[in-house]
Amino acid sequence: MENYFFMTVLQVINSLFYVMIYPYLIRTLGAESYGLYIYALSIVTYFIFIVNFGFDLPATKAVAQENDNPTAIANVLSCIFTAKIYLLFLSVLIFSILLITVPFLREHYLLFIIVFGQTINFALFPTYYYQGMQKMKTATIIQVVFKLLSLPFIFVLVKSSNDLSGFAIITTTTMIIGGLVAFLMVVFVDKLNIRWVSFLELKKWFKEAFPFFLSNSVGTLKEQGIPIIVGAFFGMRDVAIYDLANKLIIIPRTVLMSLNAALFPKIVMDNNKATIRKIIKYEFLIGFAVIALIIAFGYWLILFLGGEMMTDAYPLAIVLSVTVLSWLVVGAIISFLFIPNHKYYLVTINQIIALAAVAVFILLGFSIKISIFVLVGALAFSGIAEIIFCLYQTKKYKFL
Repeated sequence: MENYFFMTVLQVINSLFYVMIYPYLIRTLGAESYGLYIYALSIVTYFIFIVNFGFDLPATKAVAQENDNPTAIANVLSCIFTAKIYLLFLSVLIFSILLITVPFLREHYLLFIIVFGQTINFALFPTYYYQGMQKMKTATIIQVVFKLLSLPFIFVLVKSSNDLSGFAIITTTTMIIGGLVAFLMVVFVDKLNIRWVSFLELKKWFKEAFPFFLSNSVGTLKEQGIPIIVGAFFGMRDVAIYDLANKLIIIPRTVLMSLNAALFPKIVMDNNKATIRKIIKYEFLIGFAVIALIIAFGYWLILFLGGEMMTDAYPLAIVLSVTVLSWLVVGAIISFLFIPNHKYYLVTINQIIALAAVAVFILLGFSIKISIFVLVGALAFSGIAEIIFCLYQTKKYKFL
């Protein structure tokens, strides 16, 4: 419960923090500038997932199983840290090529470079270690402190749409410092000897993480591809509107999804089918409850956060609320059934089906009418497809 509480607090603060300052940002930066920041962040997210490479779940599992063996844990941390640094260099190379060759990125090169700096945080911050050791309290405190430290800088220095780069510098800098502090605490407080590992020693980790890399890449392509398509077809203001609708969904989704992540270490050890069956049942009920709450209160929340100019986000939020149900149920089935039973390939197939569902829905929808509702409808449709696939595989292999 403690691990769940602090993991939930961490995820909620990461999501809620920008919701709390959203009314100030949207009115100060304006929808166009704020949408441009979200657009840049969506592109950079692809590089963040390259750096993470699906290591988090295998690394969390390894740390949880070796929680009384500091030498083994240090070896896990050394391997993951080294692998992420290699991937960070690869990301810098790819990003540099895109920055030179893509006119839109080149036009806003300063903003994109600043936002790209957030990848450094994901190379440094060992969330998998704190989760596996069930020490999410420490990780939460670090991130909360640096989030709060950024507030006075935002309110003092960000005064107009011309300060977009300044806002990006503040958010990126605080993230990097937080990641550095978390990494140094592992070395000097927990006294784990982090060393540089040869590339040959990393082969095992890349092999084990590869299925998760594939599933993460497909999921990231789907999730982050939508704001990029919105920006390309409809403009940066619509990116801001989509982002507000998504923010309304991310908060309950994050709170509830962290439940699966917090339970993961214990479920892996116990593997009690009756407990897993109850978890999936309750998460179905919770998902439907969230959809009902978004329908009932979503308009007023959007009106409060963005004002009347952003109320177009309300119907988008209703459609996107379906993804809360899919993230809960599919996340539980993957974490508690597919992974413990070593059916990693089902995770990849699930994501491929989801991506295919999005692509088919968008192609058919755009052939009828080019609308932003087609894009959010594609996400909802793919979520339903994921649930059907996971339930079918659960029945097929008699996991429960």
